[in-house]
Amino acid sequence: MATDPTIRPHQSDTDTEPLLPPHLPYYYYSPASSSSSSDPNSYLLIPSYPILCLRLRRRRPRTLCLSSCSFCFVSLLSSLLFLLLLFSLFLLLWPSDPAIHVTHLHLNHLRISPPPRASFDLTLELSLNVQNPDFFALDCRSVVSTVSYRGRYLGSVHSAGGTVAARAESNLQAELRLDSVKIVDQLVYLIEDLTKGSVTFDTVTEVEGSLGLIFAQIPVKGNISCSLNVNPKTHSIVRQDCYPE
Repeated sequence: MATDPTIRPHQSDTDTEPLLPPHLPYYYYSPASSSSSSDPNSYLLIPSYPILCLRLRRRRPRTLCLSSCSFCFVSLLSSLLFLLLLFSLFLLLWPSDPAIHVTHLHLNHLRISPPPRASFDLTLELSLNVQNPDFFALDCRSVVSTVSYRGRYLGSVHSAGGTVAARAESNLQAELRLDSVKIVDQLVYLIEDLTKGSVTFDTVTEVEGSLGLIFAQIPVKGNISCSLNVNPKTHSIVRQDCYPE
């Protein structure tokens, strides 16, 4: 006669069941007897603790990771090269001041009136070489030359400039003329220089211009200073030292 399956709780006993885990309840299941069952008193052990189910994720191929890294590296390298190219173009096109060199100095006239008048009559010709290092044409608006004696300003002259092509050079002329310039406050030094036979003059020549860009005019300026030792008797330049400022 078939019987209904019954579920009977049973507590674990480590003395009678040494192979079972301690402190875990379990249950016996008594199946219905059948002709195929050889032992009607057989039991099925069902654990009471939950069974964990793990979800396995499919791993991506390694080739996809390598291609992504290569793409990132190539993009970073391209960006660095592009920034380096922009920086080089910026330095190359940034306007620079013209370079000025004095190629020739000629003293046409010099007359020094002795004390108590203590004045100068001076005519000085300058030949300048202007170099344009930029990639744009340089428009030299004016050439200003000044002369001083022992730090005292004596006079200046403005001359017309010209146009210097890009990455080229041009020669400019300037003439400095002084008439009866008095230097009473420097009388002691003038007497000393006349006694030595050498009078020192300082000249500063400034070239002002602008670079014609597409969207603006950028002003530039170049200066050069010269120290001249003049013989008052022969009216000749004994020594000259020129240096850019």
